[in-house]
Amino acid sequence: MSEQSTAVQVKILDKEYQVNCPPADQEALLKSAKYLDENMRKIKERGNIHGAEKIAVMAALNITHDMLKKNRVINEARHATAEHVKDIEDKINLALAASRQLEI
Repeated sequence: MSEQSTAVQVKILDKEYQVNCPPADQEALLKSAKYLDENMRKIKERGNIHGAEKIAVMAALNITHDMLKKNRVINEARHATAEHVKDIEDKINLALAASRQLEI
């Protein structure tokens, strides 16, 4: 059975929003809202983009870019690790095969 959602109030660029969220996800929602608010404030402070909607779009683009870049780095590391593990497995298999040859 799914958890009952409750209304959580978040504040982004001095505007309050109510978001329905399961209790288990409330802490993550609050952290996400804080992160978004901080990003939007940085963009607003630069002064070259005006209007909450434009600031929100730029923040979304920046956050998405960062997320995709981190995902790429994680995937590259995962691939390199898998290759390294495969190399180790091959070396173990060669050592075991050589050991079996010596036993015969």
